[in-house]
Amino acid sequence: MNKSHWRGVIPAITTPFREDLSVDLPLLIRHVSWLIEHGCTGIVTPGSLGEGATLTSEEKMDIWQACLRAVSSRAPIIAAISALSTIEAVGLAKAAKEAGCRGLMVLPPYVYRGDWRETKAHLSAVIGATDLSCMLYNNPIAYGTDITPPQIAELSAEHANLHAVKESSADVRRLTAIRALINDRLALLIGVDDLIVEGIAAGACGWIAGLVNAFPMESVELFNLAQRGQHEKAFELYRWFLPLLRMDVVPEFVHLIKLVQAEVGFGSERVRPPRLPLAGAARETAIRTLRDAIACMPGR
Repeated sequence: MNKSHWRGVIPAITTPFREDLSVDLPLLIRHVSWLIEHGCTGIVTPGSLGEGATLTSEEKMDIWQACLRAVSSRAPIIAAISALSTIEAVGLAKAAKEAGCRGLMVLPPYVYRGDWRETKAHLSAVIGATDLSCMLYNNPIAYGTDITPPQIAELSAEHANLHAVKESSADVRRLTAIRALINDRLALLIGVDDLIVEGIAAGACGWIAGLVNAFPMESVELFNLAQRGQHEKAFELYRWFLPLLRMDVVPEFVHLIKLVQAEVGFGSERVRPPRLPLAGAARETAIRTLRDAIACMPGR
């Protein structure tokens, strides 16, 4: 896997759970196959949307192996590497390679917000732990650590296997700032669902997507229209999709996307504590938003 593979619509998949909250691997396999069959170009798991912080290392290994069985050689499986400690993150990176993953999505440490010297040391240790192609994940909103364009350029110059950046600061100007420093040395991917059209216009070549878990066909079509410069058609689809895409950018994004999956018949609302399924007015509002969108879906 190299820079050229970091493109297209790559779902950050949810993790399905049985009633006892164990991982539902058969459903996971069906879901991943369905996503690839609808044009997705890779799979990222288990990130924030996949409730990775609630999973054991053994469960992560089982998930990676199940995804590999589901897609075979059709698309790369990309392991999300996040941990409290650098030692644990390095171990996960090595385990992901052992499992057969072809790439890594590398996050800063959970909880601890270090300065750049510490953050760089952590990221460098994980990127350097294997020869797998790596994508740096910058999400200062969720993780409190902001990896700036000059810092990204610094890492890129030191690691030949750093091939991409998932930019989730929600500031589209970050893409042009990164490109101004390193030209096209890294593939740029958007990690915020309701910024995808603007992100492509600013130079993104990929989308680490959330609502794609329930709407792969529409997600791939939106991406392709925007990338081909078919602005009117892209905006028509985007305008329809935005109320759903905005579910990806609120604190309850895991609950919401799983609820949408359940409503379209591909998954359940089950989340692992401390999360609990949506209830009351929040759940009713989400269902109403979804059903209103389905009622006026383009092409229906």
